[in-house]
Amino acid sequence: MKKYIWGILYGILLTAFTGYVLFDTFVITKVYQTVPLEKEGADMAEQDDNATDPQEPVSEQQGSASNTVVDSYTDDDISISISEYVINHTTVYVADVQLSSPEYLKTAFANASYGKNVTAKTSEIAEENHAILAINGDYYGAQEKGYVLRNGVLYRDSAAKDQEDLVIYQDGSFEVFEEESVSADTLLSNGAVQILSFGPALVKDGQIAVTENDEVGKAKTSNPRTAIGIVDDLHYVFVVSDGRTEESEGLSLYELAEFMQSLGTQIAYNLDGGGSSTMYFNGEIVNNPTTSGRSIKERSVSDIVYIG
Repeated sequence: MKKYIWGILYGILLTAFTGYVLFDTFVITKVYQTVPLEKEGADMAEQDDNATDPQEPVSEQQGSASNTVVDSYTDDDISISISEYVINHTTVYVADVQLSSPEYLKTAFANASYGKNVTAKTSEIAEENHAILAINGDYYGAQEKGYVLRNGVLYRDSAAKDQEDLVIYQDGSFEVFEEESVSADTLLSNGAVQILSFGPALVKDGQIAVTENDEVGKAKTSNPRTAIGIVDDLHYVFVVSDGRTEESEGLSLYELAEFMQSLGTQIAYNLDGGGSSTMYFNGEIVNNPTTSGRSIKERSVSDIVYIG
């Protein structure tokens, strides 16, 4: 028995260490920095007073390639129109956004905290930040590396290999870049206010930037998806597709890229998808988020991109 004791102890220690690493990676919450929530001040109150009432949803047109406008919001600075498409046996929701200023395009962390395994539902983060429109972000908390720049504050500057990011500048313009090609400090000094680190880019200069064989890691070919794109100055589209259900199959990256190009985007970027894909508008969840396809419910995420 004595000759086996060290092997047994080694096995116990290895198992315990492996369990700790997994627990630390996926479960233990670590808050590195808290971020003050924006207060709902006079400007937001004035927007609410001047905003038009949302339209009543209309019935879905299954199999239609044309869009159906299902909801909208307008005030002096923000115009949002929510449309529903059915393409490739998949329901896709598009928020067409036009702003008077780039200050209304923002990001927010779950629980107003930058950290590891800090998560909340997209709708909860949106409500905390008085968002009119929101989609899930890049789930930065699931990664050890990758730039994290939010609302002009740099939280993580470690570059990930072969990582293609989206930068949003002070004037509201978009640019796609490889992390290893430029430092986060340089981008910040050049006027970057947001960096989203997921990808890949779907459309560059109006042209599809992925092939039919491209995918995100080991993601399913047909998947719920989330994307953001810029059409023109201060004109954006937020896009979420359903998937993994009998009613909505889901899209491949290439199908999503084709769709984003058809919307007139000059640059379009893929965000975290699958069970994370969620669109929130005027206090309601627009799409049908699901992880397994067996139940419709939101997945908690690290962050959102929102209008408010």
